[in-house]
Amino acid sequence: MMNNESQLKLQAYLDGELSEAEARTVANWMAQDREAVALFAELRQTRQAMSGFEAQIRLPESREFYWSKIRREIERLEPAPAPEPAHHSGFVPFLRRLLVPVGGLAVVVLAGLLVIPHGGGASRLGFASAETALADTGAFSYRDFSSGTTLVWVSYPAEKEFAGETDFDSLD
Repeated sequence: MMNNESQLKLQAYLDGELSEAEARTVANWMAQDREAVALFAELRQTRQAMSGFEAQIRLPESREFYWSKIRREIERLEPAPAPEPAHHSGFVPFLRRLLVPVGGLAVVVLAGLLVIPHGGGASRLGFASAETALADTGAFSYRDFSSGTTLVWVSYPAEKEFAGETDFDSLD
């Protein structure tokens, strides 16, 4: 079965649109392929039938006027393109043009804050951070990210537990 490109080559050969080298190639191909010869004969017969038919039709108008009538009829039947919205000048369009980039920037900043882990900002910048546990006021932790050290200070027993007791264990 012949593909579209081969069929178009035969049509171009029939119309005399090929270079001499391409025409020789197609002629050699047709000498070996019966299907190509059959299609070429059919194309030639169709061309002859069409050329005889076209000669019989005479238009009452000039060719340009005839085709301009066809074009006008097509344009009349096609739906009219939708009018483009007019650009209004005023406060609302200005506000919209302003808020879109600002909103985009806010989304980027919020995403950045959610991606950075807690305390990650201090460690990346080389600062130290300190934490205290609110439930246990007797513990204090200190992290120095630049040197990689952590200090946890635990004051136990808490001063509140012994506030009312006597000093049995004192060395004084």
